[in-house]
Parts: sequence; structure tokens; C-alpha cells
Amino acid sequence: RRRLREIWRSAGWPCHDVVEAELLLAGALARTHDAQGRETLQVTDAGLALIAAAVQRNRRARDHHEALVGRVAREMQRSGRVVWRGLSLRAPPQAGTTQERAGWAVAMPDVFSIRHTTVEDYVEPVVHEIKVRRADLLSDLRKAPKREAYRAIASQCWYVLQAGIGTADEIPAEYGVMLAHGEADAAELEVLRPAPKRPMRLPFIAWMALARATAEPPLDIDAQPDLGPAA
Repeated sequence: RRRLREIWRSAGWPCHDVVEAELLLAGALARTHDAQGRETLQVTDAGLALIAAAVQRNRRARDHHEALVGRVAREMQRSGRVVWRGLSLRAPPQAGTTQERAGWAVAMPDVFSIRHTTVEDYVEPVVHEIKVRRADLLSDLRKAPKREAYRAIASQCWYVLQAGIGTADEIPAEYGVMLAHGEADAAELEVLRPAPKRPMRLPFIAWMALARATAEPPLDIDAQPDLGPAA
């Protein structure tokens, strides 16, 4: 599918490799020749159908991912936390990690939250990384510096997996694991392994990023946590 998109966007010069041979035999590509006899490739109607189908699958996966991100964000708000989605936070290097050699990194957690408190030591920043496709999960697990960047900005880190794409045993022990069962926007979240908690203070650069960003709006009154009868 990637090769089809590349040829669709380009002049269609052939590579003459195995991928091209398979696409030609499948009828997704056709060979043409210009006035000088040079061979080029064109995406056929069958190839366009393959591209369109891939786009639809990716779009559904993105929608599913965003719905599950929203579900986790709401759960954190119900727990009395201030929540951000889609942040970019600079993470300081951590001693004894691969990130230490690479220096500062940019962490982009799906859900980032802190406790609603006025005491800095009680903030307890938490990261939730959402995965709805196994390929994305495996890709993430191969990127140790990315995972370490999450831990550099959070006292707890969680992986939230759509049920069926992975197991707790595949996730490093430094991270908690939840499974999401059912429709993403109303999924039941099952804790498979609690996330280890460690004390930490957010660096000043992270506070500045939070100040510039927009937190999730408050939940409707019906979705607020039940704090019991008024005093």
C-alpha cells in the first residue's frame, strides 16, 4: 500500500523489485511507455481501490484511538485530576537510561494528568499511552527512549490496550497496564497491572508548557465524581 501511494504521487518510475512485480501481477499497477520508449508505472483502478481501503482502515483506527483517549481522559477527570490531551513536553534525560545519552527528548503522551492540589509534592503527574492496534504497540515497545521520556515527566505511566492487541507480559514492568473492553468511547477499563508510583517534581519547563496548553474542559455535572452530601 505504501508503494502504491508513492507511485500515485510520483512520476511512476519503476524500481523493478519484488514489491513492484507483485503489484503488477495483482493488477494494481500497469506498465506504460512514453514517446521515447521509457517505461513508467500507473496505478490502476484496482490499485486505487486498495489505496482507498487502506485510508478508510487508518481513519477508523484513528477515530477509535481518539475515542479511547477521550474515555481515559474522562476517567481521570472523574478521579479529580486536571487533564490534557495531545501535549508536547520536553523530558529531561534520566540517569542510567538510553535517553541519558540522547539528551532532552520530546514526550507526546496521549493523556497527561495531575492531581487537583495546591501542594507541589502532591501533584503526582500521570501519563496514559493508548494503543488500539498491535502494530502500533509493537512499534512503541521497540522505542526505549520514547518510553523513558514518558517516565521523565510522570510519577506513574500506563499503557491502555484495546482488548486483544497485547498482554501485560509484553509491557516493561515499569509501566502499568489496562485493558479496554467494548466500544472505545464507553469502554470498561480493567487494570491488569498497577503502575509503580515514584515521587517526582515536574521540571519548570513542563509547568510552562502546561500553562500555555489548554486543559480538558470540566465534565458535565452528571459526570462529576460523587463527593457525598454537602456539609
